Amino acid sequence: MGAGGWQWNDAWIFVSAVIAERLERDRAMHAALPVTGASLADVLAAADFLHHAVPAREELEESIRRLAGAGLIVVEDDIVEVAPAGEQLWRTRPFSGLSSAVMTLQAQLNRATSPGVHDWVLDEQTYNTAVREYSLRLADGR
Repeated sequence: MGAGGWQWNDAWIFVSAVIAERLERDRAMHAALPVTGASLADVLAAADFLHHAVPAREELEESIRRLAGAGLIVVEDDIVEVAPAGEQLWRTRPFSGLSSAVMTLQAQLNRATSPGVHDWVLDEQTYNTAVREYSLRLADGR
C-alpha cells in the first residue's frame, strides 16, 4: 500500500481506464457514434497492454470502488468513465510515458486524494463476460 493509502493496482486500473476511455472515444468519434465510456473488456485490454496481465475480479472491483469513491471515475453497470477530477489528475501528472505511468500515477494519487468507498459490485458473471469479450478480441486480432 502506498503512503497515502493507494495501492499499485489502483493506479494500474486508473491508467487502464484512462487509456480505454480515450480509445473508445476515438473509435466512437470516427464512427459518428455517441461517446459512452469504456466497457470492462476495454479496461481489461488496456490493463493487459500495460502490465501483461488481466486483473482478477477482486482486484478490479476493489480498485474501481476506491477510484469511484474518490470521485476519479464513474462506473455504471459495466461502463467506466473518467470523472472530471480524474481528468484533472491525469492532465496534471508529471509526464513520464506509459512505461512508468502507473508508478507516477500512484505517487500522484497519494499526493492528491485519499481512496474512497463506492458500493459498486462486480459479479462473477459480468467479469467473466468481460474476460470472454476481451479474449475474443485477442483471437480476432483486434
